[in-house]
Amino acid sequence: MRNLIIILFLFFGTFLQAQQKLTLEECYNLVDKNYPLAKQSQLLDQKITFETDALQKAKLPKIDVNAQATYQSEVTQLPISLPNISVNPANKDQYRATLDVNQLLYNGGLIDANMQLKQMQTKVQQQQIAVNLYPLKSKINYHFMSVLLLQEQKNLLISKRNLLLEKIKEVQSAVKFGALLPSSEQVLEAEILKIKQALTENDFQRIKEIQNLAALTSTVISNDVEFVQPITTINTNGNRPELELFKLQNQQIEQSKNILSKSNLPKLNAFGQAGYGNPGLNMLNNSFETFYMVGLKMNWNVFDWHKSKSEKQALDVAKQVVATEKESFELNNEMQLKELETEIQKMQKILETDAEIIALREKIIKVSDSQLKNGVITTSEYIIEVTNLFDAKTNEKIHQTQLELTKVNYQINKGI
Repeated sequence: MRNLIIILFLFFGTFLQAQQKLTLEECYNLVDKNYPLAKQSQLLDQKITFETDALQKAKLPKIDVNAQATYQSEVTQLPISLPNISVNPANKDQYRATLDVNQLLYNGGLIDANMQLKQMQTKVQQQQIAVNLYPLKSKINYHFMSVLLLQEQKNLLISKRNLLLEKIKEVQSAVKFGALLPSSEQVLEAEILKIKQALTENDFQRIKEIQNLAALTSTVISNDVEFVQPITTINTNGNRPELELFKLQNQQIEQSKNILSKSNLPKLNAFGQAGYGNPGLNMLNNSFETFYMVGLKMNWNVFDWHKSKSEKQALDVAKQVVATEKESFELNNEMQLKELETEIQKMQKILETDAEIIALREKIIKVSDSQLKNGVITTSEYIIEVTNLFDAKTNEKIHQTQLELTKVNYQINKGI
């Protein structure tokens, strides 16, 4: 029993620890799953189920009950009189109730074609949802990388604070032996208070970015969660959802043309009618009687004044419209990718210079540290050099984050 408790503790401990990390890919998945617009995809699945079921019903027999009572000014009569034969004229008031059954036998596969069109329309609509959701990934990138940058800036502020706290100890010793003025310690304490303010601002800004990220993903994200640095690789292959949308739109147009072709095929129905009325089928019998009728009916529109031809031509034009939209999209997207590639190259060059600046600033700090100990410079002058060093390190982190953000945006524009 004790071993079981230990195993459960380790299991749930590992689970909770795993839950304290959040990756960029997980944020993408949360958007696709939880964003309000994403729920429309499931609704469209339900909609097509009902629409397909309704179309399938057209293959079943159609049953109608009809009833009528009429009074007419004239009735059918024999134009001649026959000797020794008395024929009563039909009643002017007539009554009829019928049960009519119609069964579709053949319509060229038009029902199945319409079901396929409905399914294709649903795929187009669902893909349009994916297209509308896709730009949210760029917003996710911005907020996610902002949190990572704030964490790096916080680490630098803490490092700077620790450096100044250590320096205060040295300054206190120097003040004690009269090597430095008492105000030197106060200058350092004031700078540490400024760092405290910056840390407070950093914490609240991080909370703000996490809240924005939580709103986009429609989930709860703890302020203590660890954001995992994404591994950014520039892939040459990609598939934007817009390209799949253009493909599905073309397939929908082709299916619409298929329906136009089938709509002109002959249609064959079987029908039956059973009824009770006065008169029945014998118009000369003035009495209520039952009757029935069965048969086949064919309908074939052999000439529609080129209506189908014009509709197909309109669909061909619609296909050309889709082609121009695809061409425009690919052109604009290629321009954006080129801009991002240039931005990546620029940030890489800037980071090389950042490394050189930091190396020089660290050398200057070593000299300034020695000068402060020997009383050559004041603590204010020393703090200026420390600030310059940490500003250089902050700029490096900013440029690194900008580079990573540009890379993930490049991947989004390329298609993931």
